[in-house]
Amino acid sequence: MPIAKRRSDDVAEAPPILLAQRFSPANRRRLSGPGLRTFLSIADLWGLSDEERLLVLGLPSRSTYYNWVKAVREHRDITLDVDMLTRISAVLGIHQALGVLYPTEREGVAWLRTANAAPIFGGRPPIALITCGTQDGLMSVRRFLDAARGGLYMPPGDLDRDFRPYTDADIVFT
Repeated sequence: MPIAKRRSDDVAEAPPILLAQRFSPANRRRLSGPGLRTFLSIADLWGLSDEERLLVLGLPSRSTYYNWVKAVREHRDITLDVDMLTRISAVLGIHQALGVLYPTEREGVAWLRTANAAPIFGGRPPIALITCGTQDGLMSVRRFLDAARGGLYMPPGDLDRDFRPYTDADIVFT
């Protein structure tokens, strides 16, 4: 990470949060093939239909999608846009979190496909939010699972079943 630079008035200038080269065509090309191949493997594991795959990826045309799939299976270069790479990254993060939270892939996939009591899912299975077509749906599931991985509440957990929210009477200032 670059060291903070000094401006002429001796005020430290913070390094950029996102470096422009992160989005360069060369970097996107480097990530696109392996990312899409991994996405395809996860989509197979999750049992996603072609329509669901297209929704997760932001609805590219079918012909474009099939051309990309053919190219990456033949290990030819493709360059995906930033939105598509972000969506693929979210899928990879969801898959990784499920691997941490569940002892088997089957149990992780079952969680994706089972109605969930958490308010964010509204009683629907998490896969419905993943395949709703928006990047926000993907990121919401990823954030939910990252929070669960970090030990926050994830219904229905045996440890959390008796949890009751704190009330004003529980908060004591000394």
